Amino acid sequence: MSVESKSKFTNIEIKDFRQYLREKPADILEKLYNYSSICLAVYRELPEIARQFVIRILFVEQPVPQAVVASWGSKHYAKEQSNACTVLSELNVWRPAAIPGGLPAWELSPTFKKNLKIALLGGGRPWSMTSFMDGDTKPREISFLDNYAKSRWSCVLHYMVGASATNPEGEGISPDAVRILLHANLMKRDDSDGSVAITRQGFQFLLLSTQAQVWHFMLQYLDTCEQRGLNLAECLSLLFQISFSTLGRDYSSEGMSQGMLTFLQHLREFGLVYQRRRKECRFYPTRLALNISNLNSSSRNLGTDEDNAKERGYIVVETNYRIYAYTESTLQTALLTIFADILYRFPNLVVAVLTRESVRQAFRGGITANQIIKYLEQYAHPDMYTETAIVSKSPLPPTIVDQIKLWENERNRFTYTEGVVYNQFLSQADFITLRDYAQSINVLVWQNERSRTMVVTKNGHEDVKKFWKRYSKSGS
Repeated sequence: MSVESKSKFTNIEIKDFRQYLREKPADILEKLYNYSSICLAVYRELPEIARQFVIRILFVEQPVPQAVVASWGSKHYAKEQSNACTVLSELNVWRPAAIPGGLPAWELSPTFKKNLKIALLGGGRPWSMTSFMDGDTKPREISFLDNYAKSRWSCVLHYMVGASATNPEGEGISPDAVRILLHANLMKRDDSDGSVAITRQGFQFLLLSTQAQVWHFMLQYLDTCEQRGLNLAECLSLLFQISFSTLGRDYSSEGMSQGMLTFLQHLREFGLVYQRRRKECRFYPTRLALNISNLNSSSRNLGTDEDNAKERGYIVVETNYRIYAYTESTLQTALLTIFADILYRFPNLVVAVLTRESVRQAFRGGITANQIIKYLEQYAHPDMYTETAIVSKSPLPPTIVDQIKLWENERNRFTYTEGVVYNQFLSQADFITLRDYAQSINVLVWQNERSRTMVVTKNGHEDVKKFWKRYSKSGS
C-alpha cells in the first residue's frame, strides 16, 4: 500500500494586517501589544464599529456586559456588530469576562488597553526614532526620496525577472533579500545548477500594486526575522513607527539596539528608508513605508500621473501574435521575455511575438494562461479598447486568448488525483470484494483486475481500510 500525491500550485495570498495577526497565538499577540505603535496600528485596522466599541470601553475600569455592548447599535446592523465582536476576540483585543450575577461581559486586554492609551494620549517611553537632533544641513526633497524608493524597489523586481544585468542603476540585491524571495515562494532554486527562477506566485506578485508588493514582502521578512536573531515585536514596532512618520522629515536612529540598526539597514535596502551612509544616525522614511499595512491607500503611489498612465497602458497585441510594447522600462521588457520572444528593441518600443514554445516555457515555470492573458489585458494600450473589446469584455483579440488557452490545454492531458494504492492481494476473490465495495461508495479511482491493483481516493481510504479489516476478521 502506498500514497501518491499530486504537487499543486497555489495562488499568492495577500494578507492584510488583521489576517496576519489572527494567525499568531495569544502569547505572541500579548508580546506585540507591549508596544504602543503596534496597538495604534491594530486600532486603525479594526472595522469602524469595532473601533467604536474599543473607544467606548477604553476608560471603563470594569468589564462591560455583552448585552450593553449589543445595545449600542440598532438591530439593522446586528451582522456588522457580530463581525466586529469576532474580530476583537480573534485579535485578543478583548476577552470574555464575568460580572456579579454571572452575566457575560467583555473587557479589554490590559496590555492592549494600557499601550493604546499611551499611543492616543501620550506618555510612556518615547519612540526610538524620535530622539532630538540638529537640523539636516542638506535636507532631501520628497521627489528625491520618491526616486530613491522607486530605484531600490525596482532592483528587487528586476532580479525576479532576471533583468539584474540590464538594470540601468547597475545595482543588485543582497543574499538576504534573495532568501526572502525563496521563502515566499516567489522564486525557486533549480536543483541541477542552483540558479533561481520566478514562480507562478512570483508572476502574480509582479501584477500587484506597489503597496501590496511591499506589504507582502515585509510580511515574509517578518516571518523569518527571528531566524536572523531579530525580535519580531521590535521589528514590527519600528516598522509602524516609520509608517506613522511624515514624508520629507528626517528621524534619528541614535540609541537603537544593534538588532534594530540591522533591521533599519534592511529597510534601507528595500527602499523604505533613505540614509546617506550606513553609520549615519539620520534617516528619511520614503513613501513606500507610509501607511504600509493600508493596501487601499493611494498615498504611496510612486511617480507622476503621466508616468503611471504610461505604465498602465502600453501594450498592443495584434492577431498575428505580435506584441508592441511602448515602454522604456527594462523591467517591463524583461516581463515580456517570460512568455514572448523579443524581435526588436528601439529606444521607446519593444516588438515581441507569442510563440508556442515561448508560452510553453512560461507554463513550465508554473505560470498559467490566465495569468498571461490578465497581464496583457492589465497593460493594454487605450487604443485596444474598441467596440468589439467592450462587447467581449477583453481588449485582446479573441484568437490570441483562445490560442494561449489551447497551448495550455496541450499540457493538461492528464488529470492527477491524490490516492492510495492497494495491491498484492492473496486471492482474486479478495480483490473483487474490496474493489466492489470501493466502487459502491464512489471512492474507486482506478483498478486493474489482472494485476490485482486498485487506487482509491485519499478521503475514501479510511472507509475502505475499515471494511477490509472487518472482512479479514470474518474470514469471508
